Amino acid sequence: MPDMVKVENLKKNFGDLEVLKDISLTVKEGEKLVIIGPSGSGKSTFIRCINYLEEPTSGSVTIAGTKVTKKNHLEMAKKYSSMVFQQFNLYPHLTVLENLTLAPMKLQGISKAEARSNAMNCLERVGLKEKAGNYPVQLSGGQQQRVAIARALCTKQPLILFDEPTSALDPEMVQEVLNVMVELAKENITMICVTHEMGFAKQVADRVIFMDGGYILEEGTPQHFFENPEHERTKAFLSKILH
Repeated sequence: MPDMVKVENLKKNFGDLEVLKDISLTVKEGEKLVIIGPSGSGKSTFIRCINYLEEPTSGSVTIAGTKVTKKNHLEMAKKYSSMVFQQFNLYPHLTVLENLTLAPMKLQGISKAEARSNAMNCLERVGLKEKAGNYPVQLSGGQQQRVAIARALCTKQPLILFDEPTSALDPEMVQEVLNVMVELAKENITMICVTHEMGFAKQVADRVIFMDGGYILEEGTPQHFFENPEHERTKAFLSKILH
């Protein structure tokens, strides 16, 4: 499979704080990569550097063979990647349908009729077609996150980045969002997902990477991770999180 994302010697500092320390990683087209690790390990910063929501201090990110730069990052985002955030990031003054049609119409120049038809299909995929006319405030957290996933699908891009999509949800809402993500994983979309949901990692990931202190300490299949981790830090982390 061709590479979808190639990260080389990526570093990110915030002032004197070195958050990412020389990260190199390749993600194949259609691969499902799950990133795990303790809070503060650099996972979210890493995923935000991939689509230049954070500008790397040094190193490079290449998506589908094109290097992402300060100049072209918006163009690259339009073409290749969409993101699902921790806090949903829906526009409160727009209905669900308007939230979904905004980017395809404004950024990709799709007609209103096509954008609406596409949005309804995406809402159906996340089980929320009947909520098209509602405002985000009228939905539960789990429903809002499913709308955010539908919004990511609406742009039909080959890469979706998930930044802890269930961490802001009540426990009983987590599963409904994970179910949607499990279904998505069956498609040929490249998914890079930062999560604490180990069951999801086991079920969906082609590969898991463990980050701590700004480094990738270990990577392997879910089976390797959950049955036979090698690094002491990985073992310590998993023993706390897997009860």
